[in-house]
Amino acid sequence: VRVCRMGGRIVVLNHFRSSNRLVSLVERAITPFTVHIGFKSDLDLPAFLTKQPGLHSGFMMAQVTAAALASENKGLAHPASVDSIPTSGNEDFVSMSMGAALKARRVVDNVKTILAVELLCACQGIDLLAPLKTGKLAGQAHAAVRRAVPVLEADRVLAPDIEAVRVLISQQTFQKILG
Repeated sequence: VRVCRMGGRIVVLNHFRSSNRLVSLVERAITPFTVHIGFKSDLDLPAFLTKQPGLHSGFMMAQVTAAALASENKGLAHPASVDSIPTSGNEDFVSMSMGAALKARRVVDNVKTILAVELLCACQGIDLLAPLKTGKLAGQAHAAVRRAVPVLEADRVLAPDIEAVRVLISQQTFQKILG
């Protein structure tokens, strides 16, 4: 996902790839806004998406969480079938489908968290760029997030914010906005 300024509007661009690649791209989209003290993005957003980088850590640790979950998903992508063990003395192949299903459920859960972090970062960036406006659908997504989570003005524990956006994702709020 890439956020850029075009005239007086904010434009969000998406490129979809395979699941792990997409999650890595999502996590990497968060990084430029959260990792460098004193770094200014091409949008003039402050480091860590906070008005006082250095004093406040903003979304720095949320990005660390997203990076850790993206890495965990890479390990979970290891095929369960390569771990097949014969059973009952005569079954020469066991699909290990239950293990694969449990790993898939964990990957989906991690992706929800990573997407929640990205949505929170995107909304914070939009708020920091005011009075610039987004397009209609991005504005509706922003409003949905802001009904659940306030703007980050000073450091606070972000776990409740991330969970609130995960709930919106689970409720398909953003799919409904997109139609």
